[in-house]
Amino acid sequence: QVQLVESGGGLVQSGGSLRLSCAASGRLFSSSAMAWFRQAPGKEREFVAAITWHGRNTNYGDSVKDRFTISRNNAKNTGYLQMNSLKPEDTAVYYCAATTGDIATNEGWYDYWGQGTQVTVSS
Repeated sequence: QVQLVESGGGLVQSGGSLRLSCAASGRLFSSSAMAWFRQAPGKEREFVAAITWHGRNTNYGDSVKDRFTISRNNAKNTGYLQMNSLKPEDTAVYYCAATTGDIATNEGWYDYWGQGTQVTVSS
């Protein structure tokens, strides 16, 4: 089975940075799109960023554009989300997701999900 495992979450003060990692099954990751979603307490899951398998195309949610950067290293079967200029409203559980298809912003498109990693940004 495909497994995605996030890491890198933690507590950071406003304005700080974190880098999340998503380790994935090798064969799938090398030929799949990858995305990040997040869910804050009491809120719906929100699209954060996505990247195609070749890394040439990326999409970002408006709330994180120009602050977050998604990337991947297929040789390492790992995706990344670099988060800069963090704000308290970025506090959420961040989930990595993958699909063998094209990138999309709707969570229903993605078949494989990690368990999430908590990101907390203090004010």
